[in-house]
Amino acid sequence: MATQAIDTLPRTKVEAAPAPVINAGLPMKRDWRAAFTALRKLMANGDDTVQVFRIMRALNADTSHKNYRRLLTSVEGGRIAYRRVNLAERFSDRAWLDSLPEGSVGAHYRAFLDRTGFSAMGLADISYQDGTGWEQAEHPHVWFGQRERDIHDIWHILTGYTAEEHLGELCLVAFSYAQTKGLGWGAIALAGALKSIRVTKSLKVVRAVIEGYRHGKQAKWLNAEDYEILLAEPLEAARRRLNILPAIKYHEAQIHLDQMGVQAI
Repeated sequence: MATQAIDTLPRTKVEAAPAPVINAGLPMKRDWRAAFTALRKLMANGDDTVQVFRIMRALNADTSHKNYRRLLTSVEGGRIAYRRVNLAERFSDRAWLDSLPEGSVGAHYRAFLDRTGFSAMGLADISYQDGTGWEQAEHPHVWFGQRERDIHDIWHILTGYTAEEHLGELCLVAFSYAQTKGLGWGAIALAGALKSIRVTKSLKVVRAVIEGYRHGKQAKWLNAEDYEILLAEPLEAARRRLNILPAIKYHEAQIHLDQMGVQAI
């Protein structure tokens, strides 16, 4: 019988496809087509965080390389790089977060996690959703890129740009572009600002985004901070030390959007 004949044929073992070999020491090539596709999807749905990471991978090229080298130029930065703390794991240590004093950056971050249900490990999981293999790459540049991802929500606390609304995210994106020079951040900030003109028929959001960029330029370089120490620091003292200015235009835009009944940009 045919089935018996098939059963007697030699079986070939099917090997799993090997994981892609990633040389994180080399800059990634910019992929404008992929960036445009992801940006269009993000503008259609501002809550689609996966698209943010696709834009970063498509446009940021050697951003992590340059910023990692900058980190090494200071004594404190060199120590941070040498220790290579996994901040996603550290920020997920609830016992440690609970030990941080009231009024500290960490206490505000703790309240943020409780209020939103977000988590550092959850954000990390979203960044790996495409299965590109970067999560397995062992390289200082990869560690630095993951660190930039993990401190994103701490920057929400420091700047006062809330993560629960598109406006807050858009202003922090502009702040992040000024801090990191990552073209992906710049593309999102520009696209969101232009979309806001169409949605609101006003320039208030644009002014808030520009303010976010300027504040990012004026602030101390936040990538060189030791975040385990920073989270124990009183929030207002940290803002003064880091020269993070009050977000006046941001709050004006918040009021304007609320009056218009606009929930998403």
